[in-house]
Amino acid sequence: MTQRRIVSIYLPHFPIQSWRRRTRGPGAPVEETPLVLAREGAHGRLVHDVNGAAARAGITRGARLTDMKALVPSLHVVDADMAADAARLSALARWAQRWCPWTRVDGADGLMLETTGSDHLWGGEAAMLAQMRRAFAGLDLTARVAVAPTLGAAWALARFGAAPRELCGADALAERLGPLPVAALRLDADTVLLLKRLGLKTVGAVAGVPRTALARRFRHRNDLPSNPPLRLDQAFGRLAEPLMPDDVPAPVRALARFAEPVTEVEAIGPVLDRLLDDLTGQMDTRQLGARRLLLTGYRADGGSSSVEAATSRPSRDPAHLRRLFRDRLERIDTGFGLDAMTLDAVVHEALGAAQQALVGAADESIDLARLIDRLVARLGPGAVLRPVARDSHVPERAEGLAPAGTQCVIVPTGESAEGVPRPLRLLVRPEEAQVLYAVPDGPPAQLVWRRQTHRIVRSQGPERIAPEWWREKSTARLRDYYRVEDAEGRRYWIFREGLPGDGRGGPPRWFVHGLDA
Repeated sequence: MTQRRIVSIYLPHFPIQSWRRRTRGPGAPVEETPLVLAREGAHGRLVHDVNGAAARAGITRGARLTDMKALVPSLHVVDADMAADAARLSALARWAQRWCPWTRVDGADGLMLETTGSDHLWGGEAAMLAQMRRAFAGLDLTARVAVAPTLGAAWALARFGAAPRELCGADALAERLGPLPVAALRLDADTVLLLKRLGLKTVGAVAGVPRTALARRFRHRNDLPSNPPLRLDQAFGRLAEPLMPDDVPAPVRALARFAEPVTEVEAIGPVLDRLLDDLTGQMDTRQLGARRLLLTGYRADGGSSSVEAATSRPSRDPAHLRRLFRDRLERIDTGFGLDAMTLDAVVHEALGAAQQALVGAADESIDLARLIDRLVARLGPGAVLRPVARDSHVPERAEGLAPAGTQCVIVPTGESAEGVPRPLRLLVRPEEAQVLYAVPDGPPAQLVWRRQTHRIVRSQGPERIAPEWWREKSTARLRDYYRVEDAEGRRYWIFREGLPGDGRGGPPRWFVHGLDA
């Protein structure tokens, strides 16, 4: 089995170096000026970080600011921007995915990476660590790096190791960790102080104490930072400590286990009700709405069977989601019985709380979306279509049909994607017609279409639409559209194709392209 490899990247001067990077310019204090970043503490302001001049003057992190100003009256004080530092550290965690896919923030001044199987891409672990230090140096950040088989060991070597670049194998854990101070076990300050009072100043000294005696002394300390035996187990690999990346959200899942195998499909309905109540409760807490749900039954023989349901818009309404599964539960193969079932929101989106109108009217768009979901669940995703906008300004190409459950730009009724009025009915193909003018080159006065003559009493236009030169031939002609109404009140959307003397064909031609009420 491949040995696990964890890299710890410690940025010892991250706050002050990040502040310096943000404040570059002519007004920034010179490096020779003692400068500290200050933060609020329980009993007054404390020193958060120091520059080199302040460190040489004897100013330390965590000290009271008033005491340090008495020590160095010329001390320059700047408020620490903790939020900006945290945001940059999160960005660095994503940036560090160049070395491996799993990275996360480690406290306020470090990163953790799982590089198992990735070091060969960089010429080995030594070359990889050297490349990491160079990359952080290019960002004006001092970095100490260490790689070890456990998260605790890598953390300890990065912060307390003798060199700024440490490599440690599984067989050398005791030798490399033994001389380090007890603070390398990631213990809180009170526990470190207690161990020192007991004469246990190094990791090796703590590890040399009989396990039963150590466990008995700290048996009332259940949290890890105050429990040396558990921290020792993590550092030496006796207690698993997984490294979960920051950007992997917790799954939205509900689980039901059965004391006796479920063999009847009719019994799945009540189970689904409980799963939906659990799942929608989770989504309500996290302000999410489901777009695709997966119901899975796990059989006693080791197999599984599942069905899906999708929504056209995010939803966490259990009654609506239950209807989508109503005709699909019989597709689950129970086999010799189901031991457990899960319901997963495999695709979900943000969905805040909805407020009804002040007059108590219901949101009609929600009812329409629910109708679409039920039709799709019953007829299939390819049988329910909706009009969608296409990337074209030519009317017959500007819209099309797509499955109703897909995310797309919906064409508003009676207008183009740009909001220009359009007829309620667009002909599949423009039909040629004849038009007479009241005056030369004026608006249409008479329309002859489908062997019927219509006297035009009102007209609006023209709206000029140019051809799409990137997809049409060079002989394509522009169009001038008119909205016209005849003496009987019928309305048409017509266009003239081409202009006299445009060099792209004969005289202009007229077409009927759409009908209005």
